[in-house]
Amino acid sequence: MTQQSNRIPSVEASARVAPPGWALQQQWMFDALNKAAKEFISRYTHPDGTLIWRKDWPGMDGSDDPYEAFMNLALLYALGGSSELHDISRKIWEAITWQWTEYGQIHREFDAYYDWMHHGEGYLYLYFLGLAGPATMKDRQRAVRFAKMYTGEDPEAPNYDPEKKLIRSPLTGSKGPRFVVNEEDWSTHRGILDNYLAPYEDIPGVDFASGKCPWSNDQVYRHILNYMNQRMNRGDIPLNLNATGLVTHAYLHTGDEAYVSWVSDYLEAWQERTKRNGGVIPDNVGLNGEIGEYNDGKWWGGYYGWRWPHGFKTIIEAVTNAGMNAALLTGDLSRLDLARSQLDAQWQLRREENGVWVVPYKRFDNGWNDWKPASPKFPVYLWVMSMEEQDLERVERIPKDHDWNEIVIPVVSGKDHATGRETKHYIGNTQPWFQYIRGLNPGYPEAILTANMKLLGQQLDKMRSSEGDPYEWSNLYSEGNFSSIHAWQEFCPIYFEGLVQLTLGGPMHISHGGLQHARVRYFDALAKRPGLPAGVSALVEGLTADSVTLQLVNTSFFEDKETIVQAGTFGEHRFLHAVSIGEDGAEGTPDEINGRWLQVKLPAGKGIKLRIAMERYVNKPSYEMPWSDLEPRDSLLYGRSL
Repeated sequence: MTQQSNRIPSVEASARVAPPGWALQQQWMFDALNKAAKEFISRYTHPDGTLIWRKDWPGMDGSDDPYEAFMNLALLYALGGSSELHDISRKIWEAITWQWTEYGQIHREFDAYYDWMHHGEGYLYLYFLGLAGPATMKDRQRAVRFAKMYTGEDPEAPNYDPEKKLIRSPLTGSKGPRFVVNEEDWSTHRGILDNYLAPYEDIPGVDFASGKCPWSNDQVYRHILNYMNQRMNRGDIPLNLNATGLVTHAYLHTGDEAYVSWVSDYLEAWQERTKRNGGVIPDNVGLNGEIGEYNDGKWWGGYYGWRWPHGFKTIIEAVTNAGMNAALLTGDLSRLDLARSQLDAQWQLRREENGVWVVPYKRFDNGWNDWKPASPKFPVYLWVMSMEEQDLERVERIPKDHDWNEIVIPVVSGKDHATGRETKHYIGNTQPWFQYIRGLNPGYPEAILTANMKLLGQQLDKMRSSEGDPYEWSNLYSEGNFSSIHAWQEFCPIYFEGLVQLTLGGPMHISHGGLQHARVRYFDALAKRPGLPAGVSALVEGLTADSVTLQLVNTSFFEDKETIVQAGTFGEHRFLHAVSIGEDGAEGTPDEINGRWLQVKLPAGKGIKLRIAMERYVNKPSYEMPWSDLEPRDSLLYGRSL
């Protein structure tokens, strides 16, 4: 073990290796994704970074979709993509923000008002820019300003009631809560929502049992908005728990403990409401803190709640995100209990239909509905964070209705046609990765990278087709299918679920606002930037509660490389010691680390396999990089008070 001048412990690979297939595939992926990113940017943006699109865009919807389509540029850079991606990902974020400000959806660089499913999707871009670093004064200032919109400190955006610990509306943003919506707000969704369930069971002229609601009918549309304004648009909903991601983001930039308190307090408020409701989380809480305050006392029927439009899936996503954020900030894994309790409550309602166990995903006035097999995805997220037997049992109690080792090339959203597996942002292989990390799917690394290669080729073909021409979208996409505002996601080739899983040792983030939690991340020690050095491949082969098994390979036979491995995506863990493992399984002498970073020297053509002992959730999480303490940090700016 040697010590660097910056006091980071170091080990050196000594074994010459023939790069395994997965290592070469990773390098092919990085190279192809870098080139695809340049082509995607050239195809869909102007030289100033703004998107080639229409001159106007009405309604409150909008900015989340372009942010979603381009956010992976920053994440790819953070993994080890081209250095060019750093500046271009920042440039495009600024350009989209300016463009949608001009359209009218964004105010003060943040959505004027929308819900936290869409905020959650769009502001993943910010979280990935945090990982891309290095943090600038603008990044920190922006993170604090946005967080204050939800902590009760921004008088222009009074979204939060600090006394009752509730977010005051499902529709919030830089202009504060939106208690009353008008016909223009939902105008871009009407054709799409024609094929969705009605928000209420008593809307005049709507057959609720049909599962569809004619938003395109002007009279029905007015009834819908009237009922929403009466029953839905005031008070708190579980979806708002996704706001904990934005506040956690501010903490990762600043280390301000006030943000830890806010995330903890808000999660605890929902735990109290759930207890008050008999163990099932209510989906609507009025401004006075009363459950069902504007909904005839019903605990179901809120915005993005148990009835409309997606039911349990939307609720458990937000609850899981909030629990993981709180656990990250406090180191207290009991913060996952609210998510655990909702998975258990759903499971207790299970019943058998035609030999298959199903659980309810929706609650209507006549009781539980929308019976489907339970999803193992969210228990997997909890288990990866906790590594506790109770969460593993929550995964394993779910019957395997298909081969969990099966890899799919998911669709951009909706369901994979072959398996029925729900997907978003081309994230669809959490289960086979879970099988792999437990030693039950040994061929997964090569298989998932092969699938990602196929997906990349398919997306490039789509992007290069006539349908991928942005100048033709106004003719090709109608409201009844999907608006052209979703087209960038449909044609984007920058998707790489396998790279995230294999290199970082964790499932890809929850698409509606989840931070990218994982066991490790990397930095290029020589270039002093985030990500694996060019030519270096990484594979997390195993996880336990107190260790990670990791293989690093320098695929270049001509250049020496050095990488820094960090304990946790945000440095939240601590490495204790590392043991090298030979091809025959023989273990070397442990090297002491006792810190959040380990530098690994990789001479040309050499590799190393390490089992690193660690303590988890013992450090304060941060976006800081290994050399951040060597750089000056400017104080935040404050404007005039008068």
